[in-house]
Amino acid sequence: MTKPITTSLVFLMAVFLASSSVCATPISWTDWTAFTAGNLTGTATGTVGAVNVSYAGQVGSNSVVNGVGGNTSWLPASTFSGGTVSNGPAPNRDNITLTGGTATGVNTITFSSAVVDPVMAIWSLGAGGVPASFVFLPSEPFAIQSGGPSVEFGGSSITAAGNIVNGIEGNGTIQFFGTFTQISWTNPQFESYYAFTVGTAGTTAPAVPEPGTYITLGTGLFAIFVLIRRHA
Repeated sequence: MTKPITTSLVFLMAVFLASSSVCATPISWTDWTAFTAGNLTGTATGTVGAVNVSYAGQVGSNSVVNGVGGNTSWLPASTFSGGTVSNGPAPNRDNITLTGGTATGVNTITFSSAVVDPVMAIWSLGAGGVPASFVFLPSEPFAIQSGGPSVEFGGSSITAAGNIVNGIEGNGTIQFFGTFTQISWTNPQFESYYAFTVGTAGTTAPAVPEPGTYITLGTGLFAIFVLIRRHA
């Protein structure tokens, strides 16, 4: 008598968790407004929604703020959106450029208030035959959400191995899991230049499941009610 009901409960929970975890979320990308170039002591500031964003570390002189003189198209859109990320950075908008190398130090993004599951877009990481990487802290778990070629140089998706993002002309987005006020990493390999920006879902609380999730839940509960009535 109880087995069909128990099975239905397990199935419903699996569907609910799956449907609530794969929803693509609209992303607000940082509006970088100022930067100072430097190999070790560069800085950049901006905002994402109501949150102030500051960055300290390596900053290339060809970084772009206020959408002026864009060197990174963030196109095609399919390369920088996918998985839980519904939209990449706006075309020809802001970015912070890096060259990496053994002489560079730790790069750190700081949010003025805690953000949940922030995202990062990475462009042109490495080049043909010249790999490059972002090495994040073990306490900063993430997963690749999208990837592919860029309009400028082609290439392919970034890849991940543990806490490291690798690229040989790699492009794409990653999403961190957890609540963050800072994200830190190193770029140990030198390459002519690559770029990144960061975004959030515009909330400091876990995203509310989409209406479809509640429909699924309601349908499952109704089915269980019918099973209970039949067995009664």
